[in-house]
Amino acid sequence: MNAEFFIAKKITQTQEGAKQISGPIVKIAVFGIALGLAVMILSVAIITGFKNEVSSKVIGFGSHIQVTNFDSNRSYETLPINRKQLSQPLLNSIPGIKHSQVFITKSGIIKTKENIQAVILKGVDKEYDWGFFEKCLVEGEVFELSDSAKSNKILISERIANLLQLNLNDKLTVYFVQDPPRMRSFKINGIYKTSIEDFDKAFALVDLRHLQRINGWEPDQVSGYEIIIDDYDQISALTDSVFEIAGYHFADDGARLKVANIKQLYPQIFDWLNLQNINVWIILALMLIVAGFNMISGLLILILERTSMIGLLKGLGYNNWRIRKIFLYQSGFLISKGLLWGNVIGIIICIVQYKFGIVPLDEATYYIDKVPINLKALHLVYLNVGTLVLTIAMMIIPSYLITKISPAKAIKFN
Repeated sequence: MNAEFFIAKKITQTQEGAKQISGPIVKIAVFGIALGLAVMILSVAIITGFKNEVSSKVIGFGSHIQVTNFDSNRSYETLPINRKQLSQPLLNSIPGIKHSQVFITKSGIIKTKENIQAVILKGVDKEYDWGFFEKCLVEGEVFELSDSAKSNKILISERIANLLQLNLNDKLTVYFVQDPPRMRSFKINGIYKTSIEDFDKAFALVDLRHLQRINGWEPDQVSGYEIIIDDYDQISALTDSVFEIAGYHFADDGARLKVANIKQLYPQIFDWLNLQNINVWIILALMLIVAGFNMISGLLILILERTSMIGLLKGLGYNNWRIRKIFLYQSGFLISKGLLWGNVIGIIICIVQYKFGIVPLDEATYYIDKVPINLKALHLVYLNVGTLVLTIAMMIIPSYLITKISPAKAIKFN
């Protein structure tokens, strides 16, 4: 243990400071550090939680990556691709890809005795991953598909059910505007809710063989592939990997495949989510500035109160930098104390909100019904280390005041 560290530790541990003017000022500075870190922890946990919740819901509808006909437009009336155009085993062999599945989308109209509602039917097969919709179910269950016979079951949203006054196990008819017009009857097997209005008011899930029959497609023809990956952060790299397999391939009739990830399919949503990062950086910067100025004022008071000690140390041969290190160490102790309390406050609030959801949100505006929390150990490490390093760095310039203190005058300072 070096001498400067030892002196700083003794000064911090002594109870004499409580009787001096620096006592309450230092407590305020420590409280400022604690409050600032707690706010930073909450900001990062809430913003990252919000982004994860919304993006996971969008991905639940459209997966991470889609492969479709290159000539298809942005409507839900798509041109078909053949399953043989893309090797699914080869696709699943790419490191980072978790699952792939086929789908078909088609526009239709649900008609009851009193109401009608436009809907997008999404056809799926037995390999479809129901994990997302199982979490979103409010009534009923998802339906299982087999190779033997088509299923007449349908999964609709709570919003559509309320608009059309439908209940679980009710039958409904979907009409398809084409030449000639067609219709299909389904039985409601489950009702889901995601709180993303644009999707909830539009999508219903059925057996894709109904849509193949209505479109006049062959059993091997589908709208495209949906690809689910393990790590969202790798979405751009994996999109390129899928493109290398599918993007340069042409079918016998000249058809080409288009590869797009979810950020490209719904840029307005993900651009909006990325804007939330700006809010986090602004909050972090403001909290660091406030905490830094609190500690600067506390440090200046500490230096003035220890003027006699500074003069004595200079008289014993200590240079300015060694004395400055004493007060920087002391600042580090006080900042660490503030960080400890900040972590306790921030983490407790996060846990309470995560467990009980005491702070609600307007679903129509934020797509979720309560403030989400995403508390990660790595975020805590970054916040604590960053706050400690930056705040101590802000102390270096104020500590320069020590060089202006004359030993002869300081020893007489009272």
